[in-house]
Amino acid sequence: MLETHNLVGQLFTLINEYLEENDLKVSTGTIVDATIIDAPTSTKNKGGKRDPEIHQTKKGNQWYFGMKGHIGVDSQSKLIHSVAATAANVHDSQLLGDLLHGEETRVWGDSAYSGQRDVIVKHAPRAKDFTNKKGARNRPLSAEDKSKNRTKSRVRAKAEHPFLILKRIFGFNKVRYRGLDKNANRLFVACGLAAC
Repeated sequence: MLETHNLVGQLFTLINEYLEENDLKVSTGTIVDATIIDAPTSTKNKGGKRDPEIHQTKKGNQWYFGMKGHIGVDSQSKLIHSVAATAANVHDSQLLGDLLHGEETRVWGDSAYSGQRDVIVKHAPRAKDFTNKKGARNRPLSAEDKSKNRTKSRVRAKAEHPFLILKRIFGFNKVRYRGLDKNANRLFVACGLAAC
């Protein structure tokens, strides 16, 4: 019922409207980030198979099985204004446009969002790109680029606070339900409660 009518998504939108009406949002910049939410790898169901909507991804040298929670956070107030849920194998940058509200003047993100200037211009035309630069094996970052990345990361670190609330305080470090829609509803509710 909740998934069919997107009631939880509508509730999250109402919470954001309430916060804006009460001047609890400053919409000058957005920090975008994503986190992996683990799923049990066991196959304790009738078919003996994993959840078909949940996938695995590699981060660093480790494999994870689960979903990803993507958030857009206001750079001043640290309030979550946009949320999306995907399988873990979806790259962070694929949802960048969904996480921007369009009125930004600056967009921060880690190196997963580098090279996405066209997407930022399309969804937030007045925004400047403050995403971290990414080095490569044959083209490492210069000392100046590393220094700029450290400065950007001081602002970008504010997006980690909502993840702390979601994972440690609300206990959303593992998916609880089978299927992406039910877990996405739980993510929307938790993000709405984190804003209150």
